Amino acid sequence: MLTSLKQKLVELELYLLKSDVRLSSAELELLIHDDFHEFGASGTSFGKQEVLEYLPKEKCPNFCATSFELIMLSEDLAQLRYRATMKKQDEFTVRYSLRSSLWKLNEDIGEWQMIFHQGTYCERF
Repeated sequence: MLTSLKQKLVELELYLLKSDVRLSSAELELLIHDDFHEFGASGTSFGKQEVLEYLPKEKCPNFCATSFELIMLSEDLAQLRYRATMKKQDEFTVRYSLRSSLWKLNEDIGEWQMIFHQGTYCERF
């Protein structure tokens, strides 16, 4: 079961990194928990409402995510840790980061939603 949950959460994480998903407030509404909070790699901090307002207007960077690890914190809360590279469309620099997302099973809708995310810039890997 843990293997299938890891696969599901990795798929959801990768889905959230796709440009067409990030442009869709409706998709983001379904994937992001109402109590969502993020500490961005840039040092910014924001919640779900800011994500719904900002992401659909953003030029989506190109992401590549690898080395996923799943840690179960409780029956309905899982942490997904991974490495990611990001290249903004108007930049030449590739940025490297360590990332962590908390996924919570929303009993009301029977789906996993991201409730927390943090990205921290790191050295090239």
